[in-house]
Amino acid sequence: MRTVTLPVAYMPLVDAAPLIVAREMGFDHAEGISLDLRPAPSWSSLRDMLAFGHVDAAHLLSPVPVAMALGLGGIATPLSAVSVLSLNGNVIGVGTKLAGRLADMGYEFDFSDAQAAGTALAQAAGEVLVFGVPFPFSMHVELLRYWVAGTGLASKKVEIRTVPPPLMAQALASGEIDAFCVGEPWGSFSVDDNVGALLLPGRAIWTCAPEKVLAVRNDWAETEPHLLGSLMRAVWRAGRWLSNPDSRTTASEMLSRKTYLNVSPELIDRALMGAFTISARGEQRQVDGFVEFFEGAATFPWRSQAKWVAHQLAKRNGLDPATAERQAAKVFRSDLYRRELQGLGVETPGASEKLEGALAESTAVASATGSLILPQNIFFDRRIFEPTG
Repeated sequence: MRTVTLPVAYMPLVDAAPLIVAREMGFDHAEGISLDLRPAPSWSSLRDMLAFGHVDAAHLLSPVPVAMALGLGGIATPLSAVSVLSLNGNVIGVGTKLAGRLADMGYEFDFSDAQAAGTALAQAAGEVLVFGVPFPFSMHVELLRYWVAGTGLASKKVEIRTVPPPLMAQALASGEIDAFCVGEPWGSFSVDDNVGALLLPGRAIWTCAPEKVLAVRNDWAETEPHLLGSLMRAVWRAGRWLSNPDSRTTASEMLSRKTYLNVSPELIDRALMGAFTISARGEQRQVDGFVEFFEGAATFPWRSQAKWVAHQLAKRNGLDPATAERQAAKVFRSDLYRRELQGLGVETPGASEKLEGALAESTAVASATGSLILPQNIFFDRRIFEPTG
């Protein structure tokens, strides 16, 4: 069967796995397409590759298409997030000096308590605390700001600087930053490089944060619906494959290759297993559900997720939150998700929005077949976000 080549941009991160697996396992060819995966050196270049038509789709930070819809960031090309590629997958880490101060204070690096971590870091840090993040419009920034505002860190002067993920450890070692929030494997890389220690997983701040999305230009989605559907189905199949624990070793080896992440398979395996070495002393922490590619409707683009991001961006940029939420709802395309994946028997939610932060435990919800169970969905401060209409 003749295949159509689709150029797709990605960043070398563990959460690019659905695209890499779709290519390596042949899920793309089964749908009549061939993924031409193109790594980008930074998130700004990746965004521009998609916006200016150099690629047809991209592994993209979930807040980027929302920010663009709100007129933020200087690029106005309308984008659609047609599915979520991953939930969570970030880590917050600190340099060795801060880690030493925290240890001297008796802090035990509790990976599950974001409130305690914020209190301890506020005591250990100086008056100014500089965090490195991969991009200004990112879940890294949104989680950090939400965490800082709700803990003792609110009393500090917190600066946020942009550092490409592969350079985060170097920036930490040089003293350019004091701490970071970054996707794996680059947090663990800083530990193995003896320049950092891990403080928290991102999911300790929000257990269901939409980290990356599969994004396309609106005009491409409208003119190439068959290719869009093929791409979405191939990526969905890859996510399902990744959800099988028996796939993790193979996935780690795939992603570790020089053409993709170019790091050791063991580093990648830590993220996929949620088994972390958090310091040079070899301390271990287990994080169940550290990154999720499939279970619990993880790939469904909830409009309420987009609205939460828009609400945070609006507050910081002097925009009307209600208007921003309405604009953001058009970006996360639950309608296209349902249309293109219905033939696979995908378990889709009956609604396109939900209360974010309202599920203290796994909960059955209305769905296409009546068997969908959503995972715990809470913020560390137990607040609930109710999207506007």
